[in-house]
Amino acid sequence: MSSTNRRPPLRLGVVDQAPVRAGGSAAEALNEAVELAVFTERLGYERYWVAEHHSLASLAATSPEILIGQIAQATERIRVGSGGVMLTHYSALKVAENFRMLESFFPGRIDLGLGRAPGGDQRTAQALSYPGPMNDVREYPRQVDDVIGFLADDLPEGHPFAGVRAGPNDGTLPEVWLLGSGVDSAMLAAERGLPFSFAHFFGTAIEHGPAIAETYRKRFRPSERFPTPRLHVALGVLCAETDDEVAYHAAPLRLSRINMARGIHNGILSPEEAAEHVFTPEEVAFLERSDQSAIQGTPDRVASEIEAIADRFGTDELGIVTICHDFAARLRSYELVATQLGLRGVALPTN
Repeated sequence: MSSTNRRPPLRLGVVDQAPVRAGGSAAEALNEAVELAVFTERLGYERYWVAEHHSLASLAATSPEILIGQIAQATERIRVGSGGVMLTHYSALKVAENFRMLESFFPGRIDLGLGRAPGGDQRTAQALSYPGPMNDVREYPRQVDDVIGFLADDLPEGHPFAGVRAGPNDGTLPEVWLLGSGVDSAMLAAERGLPFSFAHFFGTAIEHGPAIAETYRKRFRPSERFPTPRLHVALGVLCAETDDEVAYHAAPLRLSRINMARGIHNGILSPEEAAEHVFTPEEVAFLERSDQSAIQGTPDRVASEIEAIADRFGTDELGIVTICHDFAARLRSYELVATQLGLRGVALPTN
């Protein structure tokens, strides 16, 4: 029996890191992001979030604000946002202005996902704030408060910048989410009455994920815009028609995971190049630990695992991260997931 008969359709979105193929270009990756957004909108995906990374040759999305504008212009209905803006690099006022401007162009369609990770190495983080000092990550909660205050023109009395306006303001506001993979981010989201997105695909705290989600719900303080908690879970997924296809397209991801752990970011290798690598026992052990977060397989298996995670976290909002060397295979993975989980999109032409 198909998953569409077992339960109502889940609400799926896309989380895109704009991966660059080895030997390819960042321009190709960015244009593929726009094409993927148009494609997944037609499939029935509800959100499209773009990540922020710096000084990494394998990931092209350095400025989510610019990419969001390109994607929103090319699409019609799908919500577009950041997954996320690394707030510790920037001023709260400028972030609020950027997303107010996006919301002015695309009212009711913009999400502002905020995170505190550096999105790169520490030297690059220093360059992002140079010649000034790096922001203290301990100030992140205050920065979150300031972004919300600037967006709503509601900085508290006595705030050093009360009265400063973040324009433009044409009525609607972007939807603010906090992103993270640990309990600290979840608790901050709960205390501020904000939606929370758990980065399951990071693979760093997946065994604690459901407990983190429960902590978020228990600690949630209703806010004016969000009277009840909202939880989103971002999953790493690769789906293909056969197990052989899955193994073929997954091979470069396994090698990329090892290279990233070593600080090597040279782009996604082809399956043929990845097949030439002989894994050491240490690399195999590393992959056995890190592969626990990956959802890979044929449509039935992938849908079953996605549904099981949704049940464990108690949510129907999920984001799908799919990376592989072959862009056509990447498109097909999103299509298979959408079909198997019963998304109500526009019928795509058959080849």
